[in-house]
Amino acid sequence: MMTADNIAGIRELLAAAKRLAVLTGAGISAESGVPTFRGVDGLWRKFRAEDLATPGAFRENPTLVWEWYDWRRTLVAQKKPNPGHFSLARLERQIPEFTLITQNVDGLHDLAGSRRPLKLHGDIWSVRCTRCDYRGTMRQTPLAEIPPHCSCGSLLRPDIVWFGEMLPERIIEEAWQAAQTADIFMVVGTSALVQPAASLPMQAKQNGAVVIEVNLEETPLSPYADHVLLGPSGTLLPQMIP
Repeated sequence: MMTADNIAGIRELLAAAKRLAVLTGAGISAESGVPTFRGVDGLWRKFRAEDLATPGAFRENPTLVWEWYDWRRTLVAQKKPNPGHFSLARLERQIPEFTLITQNVDGLHDLAGSRRPLKLHGDIWSVRCTRCDYRGTMRQTPLAEIPPHCSCGSLLRPDIVWFGEMLPERIIEEAWQAAQTADIFMVVGTSALVQPAASLPMQAKQNGAVVIEVNLEETPLSPYADHVLLGPSGTLLPQMIP
């Protein structure tokens, strides 16, 4: 077990790394003030995320679902990347083979300068048509039209992986490949409970990677990690990254 007092050794590891994979979760964005939208604190009107983020809910009431996403998007639009996001973007420019895998949909990694984060659960700023092949970015907040429509006349939906839907095959394949080949696998701000993302650091460890965990508190991954740093990622990551 390591604490922030032992950061120097991790700086040396990262400086020498050739292949690095990083998995981020809600914790890194919570430090920017992004709410989780889950649980008691995530209630909107009388609905839970699990009631609205489903294909069935969208079919039954697309206006309600889009009102919820419009509210979420408006909140997220006010948030900015924090030093943790910027530190990972800087690290990407230093490591020959770098893969950023995120469970977050807020787009803060993009705003911080990360080049191509693998977004396991989609992007709240992306939309796709329910009929044609159109996919695009829609950053307007609040939306002028709810629900929004494609140029073909059909409904647009958030390009988010909803409950009951499969993760994007290409993205999960790239994430597994990164986990299998990484020298170092870093886990930042995630409870290590949600599958399949929670299996990625264990896959990396089985393939010989050094696993580093950065989180506010210990998680089920902590006993298996080689280095555990407890504290805010926005404070620890800038100290860790050379």
